[in-house]
Amino acid sequence: MMFRVPDDPANAVVCSDLSVSRRGRGPETRAVDGVTFTLPAGETLCVSGPTGSGKSSLLSVLAGVTDDSLVVSGGRAKVTGIDVRRKGRDRRVLTYRVGHVPQGAAAILPARLTVGETIAEPITSRDRRVNARAVAVRVAALLDEMHLPLGAAEKFPFELSAGMRQRVVFARALVLDPRVLVADEPLANIDLEVRHVVYDAIVRRRREWGMAAVIATNDEAFIRELGAAQLRLHAGHVVAQTAGGQVLWTPDTPGRTPVS
Repeated sequence: MMFRVPDDPANAVVCSDLSVSRRGRGPETRAVDGVTFTLPAGETLCVSGPTGSGKSSLLSVLAGVTDDSLVVSGGRAKVTGIDVRRKGRDRRVLTYRVGHVPQGAAAILPARLTVGETIAEPITSRDRRVNARAVAVRVAALLDEMHLPLGAAEKFPFELSAGMRQRVVFARALVLDPRVLVADEPLANIDLEVRHVVYDAIVRRRREWGMAAVIATNDEAFIRELGAAQLRLHAGHVVAQTAGGQVLWTPDTPGRTPVS
């Protein structure tokens, strides 16, 4: 797929004073307020904070999710050089370059698609003439990487455990070899003994072809394993930024150093 769109090989994600609002039946509410950070290619940023802090809203915007209830109300954000507010062809390219693991996606996998069809859908929805054998090989490789049995490809999601479905969601997010992974609680429901497959998949892609990752998680052990920078949110505001185990900025610190 060749599109003439802006690109930024050095920085995977750049947010500048980004604010995100939610619209519903009542008054508009500010979900994210004034978030600034730069994430270089090949690096990982973990976003943490309590429920309602704005983690999911921030990640949805960065993943290019189309949702009339979620709007950028201030500032800017670019992912692989593409402004997240752009629509049409640029938005399509953005969703091609970003692998997205939404929160709770394992519970709402399409019931009429097999696991193999679900994983392959980001490919088949873009090109109906794609080589079916090549897609099947790609799906099989991802099932193996996620420590799922090859026979799972022919099953339907309801036939799998919650943890297995979560790994299916993760495999689907990786099927297009994304430049940026945006994952909201990727370890949800995954048993402790197999959660290393998520870690291994992220680290291998980060090392081999510079995939960046933005991950919403409060799992401090996982954050340390990844060696990730950390952005902590509370009520939509950044309350701390850390990198390499060092605190870069808190509300009590004069000045502000973006995560980089």
